[in-house]
Amino acid sequence: MREEIRDWQTPRPIGPLGLVAMNGCDSLGRRVNEYLVRWTEEPENADQVLIAYPGYERESFLLPVDTPRFSSGEGKAVIRETIRGYDLYILCDVTNYSKTYRMYGNEVPFSPDDYYQDLKRIIAATANKARRIVVVMPYLYEGRQHRRSSRESLDCAVMLQELQALGVDHIITFDAHDARVQNAIPTGSFESVQASYQMLKALFRKEPKLRIDSKNLMIISPDEGAINRNIYYASVLGLDLGFFYKRRDYTKVINGRNPIIAHEYLGESVEGKDVFIADDMIATGDSMLDLARELKKRKCRRIFMASTFGLFTSGIEIFNHAYAEGLFDYVLCTNLTYLRPELREQPWFVEVDMAKYLALIIATLNHDRSLSPLLNPIQRIQKLIAGHIKNLENA
Repeated sequence: MREEIRDWQTPRPIGPLGLVAMNGCDSLGRRVNEYLVRWTEEPENADQVLIAYPGYERESFLLPVDTPRFSSGEGKAVIRETIRGYDLYILCDVTNYSKTYRMYGNEVPFSPDDYYQDLKRIIAATANKARRIVVVMPYLYEGRQHRRSSRESLDCAVMLQELQALGVDHIITFDAHDARVQNAIPTGSFESVQASYQMLKALFRKEPKLRIDSKNLMIISPDEGAINRNIYYASVLGLDLGFFYKRRDYTKVINGRNPIIAHEYLGESVEGKDVFIADDMIATGDSMLDLARELKKRKCRRIFMASTFGLFTSGIEIFNHAYAEGLFDYVLCTNLTYLRPELREQPWFVEVDMAKYLALIIATLNHDRSLSPLLNPIQRIQKLIAGHIKNLENA
């Protein structure tokens, strides 16, 4: 009886761990795999019972998958190893426009739609043989099309329902534009993970002398959509919160958006203070740079921009010019989505590595443990802040 209880309490994997890094997510997949392999090779980081579990005596958890294209642009998916009984994790980056394929003799860049179709093909190729399928899609496909304001499609909701119908058990995303889209699958498992701890860790590493108090630092929300994430930063850091809202011209639509007439500010004075701005994504970057100009008019000191996804859809030249003008100091972005090579070379860019955190989420789910401690990193953030303040005092 005691042996049965001990065995029941020992966390065991759902099944052998299988990792699929889709085309366009190769680099992140390799980094995640390196952490997973390292943890199984180091006895102090894992239970020997788990290491001995079938499927863990492997040099790599990455599974070979191909998504070839025919000359007409049609495609298919091929999984080249068995996945029977596996706990399968599929990494999908729908933003990687650097990948291309041949169609009717032309070189065509992959679009988010192409990646989503390939994702469904891979799921279909499993032929219901995997024990569980988890889709890890850091940038939620069609996440900005999450609600209907007229006669228009609800693409994100349709996507979630399609994945659930295909047999996907869990969907993991990061900093969803509006996490309420999960209401489209009320019986499904959907997690929108924040990168708050990793962002602050990268900021403190870049600025070891940054003062964390209301006299020297302030949190600014760039718009009403980002208010919750910035309230979180202000709360855990004990700082004041300022707020901009975008006054738009709803009589016009330019490039799919209503143009911004003005940025209106509410909050305490930013004069002489450093400013930290957090948002879910930087697309063209025009809005964020307009915000920086408004803050500089109000005589703030330094500006640190943090964005989970650095898309830079119009290139990085406007940021180079703005940096040369002294409009901002750093832009922090995660590597959860594709980052163009020249971006990493810029003096103003700070890459926030998420591979270890993502590997930890996968390992936790695979061993059927609660994600709650990972999803709410308040204790780790408090420890990080305490260490930063101590280093300042000892400097």
